[in-house]
Order: sequence, then structure tokens, then C-alpha cells
Amino acid sequence: MGPFAPDLIPDQLNLVVALFIGIGFGYVLEQAGFSSSRRLAGLFYGYDFTVLRVFFTAAVTAMSGVLLLGYFGLLDTEVIYVNPTWLWPAVVGGAIMGVGFIVGGFCPGTSVCAAAIGKIDAMFFVGGGLLGVFAFGESFATYQHFYESSSLGAIKVFDSLGISQGLFAFLLIAGAVGAFAVTTLVEKRVAGPSAPSQSFRFGKHAAAGAAVMALGLVFIAMPDRKAHLIGEVSDSSYVAAHPVDVMDADELAFRIVDREPRVQIIDIRPPQAYARLALPGSRNMQIKEFFGKDPIEVLSQRHVKKVLVGETEHDERAACLLLGLLGYENFAALKGGLQSFQNTILTASFVPTGSRWDGDVRQFRETARSQITQMIASAKNTGSKEPKKVKKVQGGC
Repeated sequence: MGPFAPDLIPDQLNLVVALFIGIGFGYVLEQAGFSSSRRLAGLFYGYDFTVLRVFFTAAVTAMSGVLLLGYFGLLDTEVIYVNPTWLWPAVVGGAIMGVGFIVGGFCPGTSVCAAAIGKIDAMFFVGGGLLGVFAFGESFATYQHFYESSSLGAIKVFDSLGISQGLFAFLLIAGAVGAFAVTTLVEKRVAGPSAPSQSFRFGKHAAAGAAVMALGLVFIAMPDRKAHLIGEVSDSSYVAAHPVDVMDADELAFRIVDREPRVQIIDIRPPQAYARLALPGSRNMQIKEFFGKDPIEVLSQRHVKKVLVGETEHDERAACLLLGLLGYENFAALKGGLQSFQNTILTASFVPTGSRWDGDVRQFRETARSQITQMIASAKNTGSKEPKKVKKVQGGC
């Protein structure tokens, strides 16, 4: 299911919900006429463009849902799996499937839908597809090199074109509306009175087209929520105007040595820096990950003090402010950043302040340094257990 943040659908219900969605999807396909090979093939002959309309509608609906849910923080878009692209194998595979679609009158999904209601031609199509899968697997070694060639990775169309996802969304919507209009004219000319579009009400369809185009304009103007919030909290004036709780190095060292269960250290430095020095019990988490599904379990613990550790105190304060904007609470920045903790606790130098407590402070820091250094070394030797992350689930039509 979709990587909702927070979990709107628990993992235990994923398969149950998926089952009912699958049943509903099959019902809609059948009701839309996708169990008819004649209707499906009509796309290529110009007398029935129902397939095009349904697929464009599905694409625009899914895209709009993802963009809106992602903008409002209800969907972790970083976890959505993007199919890798192998350019020339995809072109050849698409051509083969297109020919099969024209000749057989079905695509893999619609053939199963039609076979389920007893269509004999669809049963033969499914059988042929299974034979094709078998032949593909048995002869894979002969064309494996071509199959794995021209890899472009998990690219996205708008990144490839160098445009924003909002502009791409608008262009896709405009293309869909234009395709609806053009294919309606073609369909009426080719099929005449029997064209499915003869029953369309011009006023309703024009209003729907205008509404969806307006939605496309909204997508153009809609900023990237993640980039916008990170930029806002990173501004020095914003950080200065919004104070956050601060924990000094001595208090954090005491809580580490005491193995305080109600304290969780969140290290926001890059993974490379974290690998060189990680405080005991800390968890490495980049600021951009705060928006996702993975950290919810850790960050949403209200009675656990989350101490943000970074290269500088400014970075920590910005991270704290971002957590506040995202609805989390009970967090603090490490005073002076990690460098201050290293200078105060992890080094042997001690600068007296003239206080009557200097002797006690020196003794505590020496003890803390010894124990914390030992804990760091022990964690490196044994290897820290990686937190469970949400896996990107592969899928597709």
C-alpha cells in the first residue's frame, strides 16, 4: 500500500485492503468495457478511444493524489518505488507489446479481467502470455546483454526534461485534455452515430476540462513543501527569532553515562561524518528524512527527549524548528554543536572557571570521557544495529 505518514493503513491490513482494491479495480475495468477485445482494439483503429480516456484519467488522478498528499505531509514520496529505465530494451518491449495489443485485442491486465468473466479469446491470450514468459526465461541468456543495456537508472520524466514536477503535472493535464478533445472528434468521424463520445455532454466536459486545467495551474504555483520548509528554518533571521531548548555538553554526557532511557540522540550530520564519530545510542537521521515515514516512531515519542546533534548549533536549531513545524515536540539542541561536546568531554583539556565546583566538574568529565570513549569503541567493534527502514515496494501494471 502507499507509504502514508502517519500510518493510515497498518501493515497488518495491507493485504486485506489490497484485496478489496483489486476486486474494485477489476470491477471498474469490466464495467468500462475493458473485457471486450473489440473495444480495446478500437484505440488503434480510431472508432473507440475509451482506453485512452481511462488511462489518462487514471494517470492524472494518481499524479494529483500523490502531489497533494505529499504536499500536505500525508505521503512519504521518497519511499515510492520508481522503476529503473533501460532505454532500448524498453523501446523494443513496448513495440512488441503494442503489436500484441493490436493483434490480440488485450493487454495483460485486461486479458485477465476478460478471462475472469469467461471470455474464451482472453483465456487464449492469457495462455499465450504465459508461454511467452516461459520462452523469455528459457532463452534469456541469448539476449541478456541487450536486456541489461542502456541503463538510465530510476529517472523521472520532469528531471530528464529539466523542469519542475509542477510544470510537468500541468503539461500532462493539458495533454490529457487536448487528447480528449482531439480523439472525440476523430471517434465521431470514424464511428459516426455509434461512437461512444456521441453521448457526451459538451457543457459538462468543458467544465471538467477547465477545472482540471485550473488544478494544473495550482501544481505550477505549489512550492515543494520539503524544500520550502527546510529553506525557511535554515534562514538565520528565522532561527534567531524562534528560540529552542538547549542541552549543554555536561548534561548530555551525564545522560549518556547514566544510559537515560528517556533521551534519544538524533545525529543530523552526513553519514560519512557519523561513521567517523557516533555518540553512544545515537541515530543518524538527515533533516530531509524528518518528512518521511521511517522516523515517525522515534520522533513521535512525546516523553522522550530528542537531542539534536550536528556540526553547528545553528544546524541543530534549524532541525529543532523543522520538527516543531512538522508537529513533533520535546526536543533540544546540543549547545555549541558536536565540536563543543568533543572539546568539553572527549578531550583531556580542562579550563578552570574559578568556581568552587571546578574539582567536581573535572572529575566528572574525566569519568565521563573514559566511559563514553569506551562505549564508542565498543559500538564500533560490535557494530550498531541499523534501524528498520521502510522498503520501496516494487509494483506496476
